[in-house]
Amino acid sequence: MAKIDVTRTELVWPGKYNEDGTLREVPRVNLPFQVIETVNESRATREAKREGVQSSLFDIYDGKEGDSFEDGWKNKLIWGDNLLVMGSLLSKFAGKIDLIYIDPPFATGADFTFTAQIGDTDERIPKEQSIIEEKAYRDTWGNGTDSFTSMIYERLVLMRDLLAENGSIYVHCDWKINSYIRIVLDEIFGRDNFRNELVWHYPGREMHITTKFNCKHDTVYFYAKSRQTSVAMHNVTIPYTKSERLKNLRRKVHQDEDGREWVWETRGQASGQKPYKRYVDEIIRQGKPISDVWSDLQFLRGNHPERENYPTQKPEKLLERIIKASAPKGGLVADFFCGSGTTLAVAEKLGRRWIGCDLGRWGINVTRRRLLDIDNCKPFELLNLGKYERQYWQGMTFGGNTQNPVTEHALYEYLAFILKLYGAQPLAGLEYIHGKKGRAMVHIGAVDAPVTIDEIQNGLNECVRLKQRELHVLGWEWEMGIAGQNSASSGGLMHDEARARGVKLMLLQIPREVMEQQAVDKDDVRFFELAYLKAVVNKLKKQSIQVNLEDFVIPNSELIPDDVRDKVGKWSDYMDYWAVDWDFRNDTFMQGWVAYRTRKDRTLALISDSHKYESPGRYRILVKVIDIFGNDTSQAIDIEVE
Repeated sequence: MAKIDVTRTELVWPGKYNEDGTLREVPRVNLPFQVIETVNESRATREAKREGVQSSLFDIYDGKEGDSFEDGWKNKLIWGDNLLVMGSLLSKFAGKIDLIYIDPPFATGADFTFTAQIGDTDERIPKEQSIIEEKAYRDTWGNGTDSFTSMIYERLVLMRDLLAENGSIYVHCDWKINSYIRIVLDEIFGRDNFRNELVWHYPGREMHITTKFNCKHDTVYFYAKSRQTSVAMHNVTIPYTKSERLKNLRRKVHQDEDGREWVWETRGQASGQKPYKRYVDEIIRQGKPISDVWSDLQFLRGNHPERENYPTQKPEKLLERIIKASAPKGGLVADFFCGSGTTLAVAEKLGRRWIGCDLGRWGINVTRRRLLDIDNCKPFELLNLGKYERQYWQGMTFGGNTQNPVTEHALYEYLAFILKLYGAQPLAGLEYIHGKKGRAMVHIGAVDAPVTIDEIQNGLNECVRLKQRELHVLGWEWEMGIAGQNSASSGGLMHDEARARGVKLMLLQIPREVMEQQAVDKDDVRFFELAYLKAVVNKLKKQSIQVNLEDFVIPNSELIPDDVRDKVGKWSDYMDYWAVDWDFRNDTFMQGWVAYRTRKDRTLALISDSHKYESPGRYRILVKVIDIFGNDTSQAIDIEVE
C-alpha cells in the first residue's frame, strides 16, 4: 500500500484509504424514489396537484413541493438502505435539513430480535431479523469496530452535506463505541463545531456487581454544521418554583409600589456593567437553563405506554427536548435509523416536517401505525428506491456500470444468477421459459417492471406447446390482479387459467436479499410463494360499498415454528394492518380507509366502513394487508357502481 501522509490526528481503519494512499470516496448514488403509498391525503387532493395519468404501478417522486405544509410539503417515510437513500436525497435536500438525530446500532453482539403480538390477545412471538436486517448487522459489526467505523463514517459524510448551514446533528451512542464516534465526528464536522457531549443519565437499573460500576448513562454528541448554529434554549428550560428560584438567587428581594418583586442583577460587573433591576416573575418565567447532564428523563420500562416492543426504543421526552432546541416550527427533521419511529412521531406532534428511513419492513409498519395514531397527523408518503435500486444493482453486478443500457450478455448473466439461486438450470432457445427446476419450467420477471398477466399467459402457452405440466414464475413486482389471489390450492385468476390448461402454476417473490452478496454467499436467499388474500365487495344502497376480508394465508407457513403456529387461533391473527384505496389508478396506493391493531386495542375490524362514490362508473379497488412480520399483500377488485 502506498504511503499515507499523516498531517493530523485521525482514526484510520481498513478500507478508509485506497491502495494509492488517496482517501476513498463515499458512494453518492442518485436514484429516483418511488411513492408506494400516500397516507391521510385524498385522491382528489392529489389529482388536483398533478397533471396527466401515471401508467406505472407507482408514482415517481419529483420533488416539486414547497418547504412548508401550506405549500404542499408531505412528510416522508422511506424503506431502504440509508446510504443509497441519503445519496438520492442530496439532489433535492442538500443543505436543507435543520436537524438530524440518529441512534445507530451500537450494541455489539446484541440480539436484535423483538416481539410481535399475535391477533386479539396479548400473546407474543419473537420477531427475528429479516435477512436484509441480518446483512446490515453483518456489514456493521462483521469486522467489529472496523466495519462499524467504516459504516458510520460514510453515512455521517452524507448527513453533513444534507444539513443546513445553521443545522445540528445529534448522534446517540453508549460507552461501547462513543470514543470512536467522537473522533469520526471531529474529522467530518470539525472540532470547532463540537458543541456538547450530552449525558443522558437514567434513574433505576440498580445492580450490585463487583466487576465495574453501574452503567447508567448514554452519550449524545451534539455537533453544529457551522458557527451559524444556535440552540433555542428558551424552548427547553426547566420551570422554576418561586421558592426554589429565590433560594438560588441569594439576593434581597425588593418590592415596587404595586407589590411586584424584583432583585438587583449583578452579573456583568466584572466587565464594568452596572447592576440593574430584574423582576422575579420574569426570572421564574425564563426557567432554568439545561446543562449537558440530563437526569430528569426516565428510560422506557417494559410496561410504558409508548413501548413498541423495540429493545433500543428511546423515550419521546428525550427527542422532544432535542427537537425543540434545534429545529424551528416547520423546520425539517431527519432520522436515518428511525426504527420504531420515535423521532418522526415527536416531530409530527411538534409541528415539524420530517424524513425518516429504515431498512426493516417491520420498523416501517410500526412507524406508520404509530403516526396514524396521532391526532390530525399530516399527510405523509411511503417511498422506496424500488426498481431503480434493482436497475443499479443489475448494472453494477452484471454490466460493470450503471450508465449504459443493459446488454444482452448482462441480461443473460442476470437470468443465470437468479436461476442458480433458485436451484434451477438455464434453458436456451425459448422465448418465455428461462430455466428448469426438476419437472417445473421457470420464468423470471425483469428487475424494472412488474410481471404481467400476459407474461404468465405466454409462459403457459410455451409450457403447453412443450407438453410441460408445471410453471414457476419468479417476480420482483406483480401486475395488479395477480397479487393476492395467487394460491395454487385456493385458486385465483391465473391459477384457474393454468389448471384449465393442465399446468400447475406457482408464483414466487424474488427477495431483495438477492442483491446482498453476503446473503448470497451464506445461502440465505429464499423464494416464497405470494400470500393469499380473499376480499369481497358488498354493494350497499346509493352507490355505496364495503370491503369484507374473508381469508388470508401467509406463504410457507411450514417455516413458522410450531409454538408460534399453536398460538394462532384464526386466519386474521396473522394480520396487523389493512387498508383500502377506493379508486386505484394503477399508480400510488391512496389510503382511503384503514384498520390496524394497537398495543391498547388488539381487535381488528374485518369489514370496512362504507364508502359512497360521487358518480356511477367502473372503479378499481385495491386492498392492502400487512402481516405480523411486516410483509404486505395486495388484491385488486374491479367493480361497477350503478
